Amino acid sequence: MFHPDVTAFFDQATNTVSYVVKDPAGRACAVVDSVLDFDHAAGRTSTASADRIITHIREHDLECQWILESHVHADHLSAAPYIQERIGGKIGIGKNITVVQDTFGKVFNEGTEFQRDGSQFDQLFADGDSFHIGQMRGDVMHTPGHTPACLTYVIGNAAFVGDTLFMPDFGTARCDFPGGSATDLYASIQRILSLPDQTRIFVGHDYKAPGREEFAWETTVAEEKAANVHIGGGVECDDFVQLRQDRDATLGMPKLILPSLQVNMRAGHLPPADDNGDVMLKLPVNKL
Repeated sequence: MFHPDVTAFFDQATNTVSYVVKDPAGRACAVVDSVLDFDHAAGRTSTASADRIITHIREHDLECQWILESHVHADHLSAAPYIQERIGGKIGIGKNITVVQDTFGKVFNEGTEFQRDGSQFDQLFADGDSFHIGQMRGDVMHTPGHTPACLTYVIGNAAFVGDTLFMPDFGTARCDFPGGSATDLYASIQRILSLPDQTRIFVGHDYKAPGREEFAWETTVAEEKAANVHIGGGVECDDFVQLRQDRDATLGMPKLILPSLQVNMRAGHLPPADDNGDVMLKLPVNKL
């Protein structure tokens, strides 16, 4: 089994972890869940987080073949098009992006000019699909629950789970966004935990659980099965669903959810400019 080289990039502003995943036998690599910096108060984007990734790839003479999204993020904007323009790579996401586009196309009143067929992305992955990073094979698992389009990318002995699982001391993803389901999330997590115990798990976010001093983002299937505070130790589905529903009822919306969804359902592209050449993000009232 391949043991990919994984380099993590932590964005403290959004608690997001992006990854560069490299074929250990060559130059090929993929980027997972990149971040476009966004100053919400000023309505201004910047690229420092993405530039760190680009610099790493260039300095190590790597070839970017894929820019992978685990789902349509609600807590940060994707830098996929910015990275693609500078170093190449195909942008991939789950085929259920069309469900998310249909849902939020209506929320943002995007009209018929917004295509809801996933055509903004280069590759729409279905459950069971595979792809290659150089000589290294990646396998796609559809792991819905947090959103309908969530994927886990299993690349050699590493699994990139997006928001489905967090570190064992922090738990699991929320399920109260449109199209979310705690029952689906439970089933998805069971699929992930059926991977070999030694499989490395790379999470999409970390928030430092109480009592932990450092941010962390790598664990294993065995550690999640034994110690995850929401799902570990053989928790039954009904108990998990109740826990998840009770916890979700206490959570506020992510502060960047409205700009993030508008951008990320477009594969990281900003909405089209208006007649004056200005790009506007919408703020729907009482919709979420």
